[in-house]
Amino acid sequence: MDVKYINPFMSSIRNVFQTMLSLDVTFGKPGIKTDAHASHDVSGVIGLSGDVDGVVVSGPRLSAVRIASTFAGVNLSEVDDDFPDAIGGLANMISGNAKKDLGGLKVFISPPSVVVGASHQIKSTKIIPRLVIPRSTLAGSFVVEVGMRVVNRPAELLVATAAEAI
Repeated sequence: MDVKYINPFMSSIRNVFQTMLSLDVTFGKPGIKTDAHASHDVSGVIGLSGDVDGVVVSGPRLSAVRIASTFAGVNLSEVDDDFPDAIGGLANMISGNAKKDLGGLKVFISPPSVVVGASHQIKSTKIIPRLVIPRSTLAGSFVVEVGMRVVNRPAELLVATAAEAI
């Protein structure tokens, strides 16, 4: 993945968390995901189509509960009906906000899917390397996995280095 397709997601994360949750975001060193396991308990999955494919937002249960509760303005747990809506809404906002800065690519965003369960796997039928962008806030840590492949420009299947992505 080219860094020009990663930076919009990093900017979007910062913007959504500051605007919607009043939380500052600190980014860790991005890296390439080497296995199919989401090492977390909650994932918001957004399908991207058109000129690109895929985004996953994942985190540990406690962080997800804190972040969803902050977003919803009420205390939630992972069994509350509003919990997946809050997680999906945040994943959708991150993807939608990043979409506008993807350099003129045609991007269509699917409705979010939310997966809750310890050590679950998010697998794709397409082989797409995922860049994992760790982030932390006062409410807890999360990662955003950008498994984005530029469909109409296969030569741009470059993976951004950590130095370029920040």
